Amino acid sequence: MLMVLVASTRPGRVGLPIGEWFHGLAVRHGGFDAELVDLAAINLPLLDEPAHPRLRQYTHRHTREWSERVDGADAFVFITPEYNFGMTAPLKNAIDYLFQEWQHKPVGFVSYGGIAAGTRAVQMLKQVVTSLKMVPLLESVMIPFVQRLFDDQGQFQPTEAMEATGRALLDELARWQEALAPLRTLGPQRPTSTR
Repeated sequence: MLMVLVASTRPGRVGLPIGEWFHGLAVRHGGFDAELVDLAAINLPLLDEPAHPRLRQYTHRHTREWSERVDGADAFVFITPEYNFGMTAPLKNAIDYLFQEWQHKPVGFVSYGGIAAGTRAVQMLKQVVTSLKMVPLLESVMIPFVQRLFDDQGQFQPTEAMEATGRALLDELARWQEALAPLRTLGPQRPTSTR
């Protein structure tokens, strides 16, 4: 299963229609069962678990439900803007809630914004996801000057190049999720003794 995760929760955001476009692209691609997940709908509070996420000793229902959704995914695409040269706070919070559930899964990025197209947020995200043993992909969709791609009805109108790079990203995600599957079946890596 591919989780297409919309990272912006701000009122008036353009991330949701971009996420809906990419989710549709993933469905047409056919390499995955794709699920669109909106962090605004998930509405996780600021991390409120007393135990470290690596222990999976969750005390709150919202954490257990989030854990189950992430655990059930084989690959991810984060739909993300850039806020002040970085990722959104809701996305970082959603990532930090969990640990083992992310491991050995590929992740791609669809970023959007002004001239930089959200790419600085993606660079920051790559550092974070690699610490969770995820595999960030080179292929990505970058959407500069995003407001120009919405019509008068507020519908997102991707370019042919964006459609093509989106398909290339999905092709690579399919390859990587299959290649990493044996690691996921082994379960999470346990710390080894240094004695």
